[in-house]
Amino acid sequence: MLVLPRRAFAAGAVRALSLHNTHTDEALTLAYAQGGSYLSGALAAFNKLLRDFRTGESHPIDPGVLDQLHTLVAITGTRQPIQIISGYRSPQTNQKLREHGGGVARHSLHLEGRAIDIRFPDVKLADLRDAALSLKAGGVGYYAQPSFVHVDSGPIRRW
Repeated sequence: MLVLPRRAFAAGAVRALSLHNTHTDEALTLAYAQGGSYLSGALAAFNKLLRDFRTGESHPIDPGVLDQLHTLVAITGTRQPIQIISGYRSPQTNQKLREHGGGVARHSLHLEGRAIDIRFPDVKLADLRDAALSLKAGGVGYYAQPSFVHVDSGPIRRW
């Protein structure tokens, strides 16, 4: 789990995100952390929003991934909710996606709640990719078609 050190955040500063799940049409705007502490109720709400929409299963999402999203919002200046293409992915869903191609990893970090596929409606996809790469905080995948960027809290890498 990627967790930034407490000194990385201003004392008492509130971190919030505005997300829209493109598959369920659910949206959530909520503060998830204050200073170096994460808000458990907010994390539970984000876990629900980022569940596997195919099976309904949810899993704890790595708060470090939420911190990456928060930083990307600041870097890009987006004013729109982040569009979520995929958050948590159950083993069943991951296997079905692998069987239908598309380059899905056998041991995807989506299975651990450590990866999110996103789009910022008012930011060019290549600019979002470059901003994510600048974080040097995990993996970044660029998918021009079907138009999303993958970010995760795994080792630093790109594809």
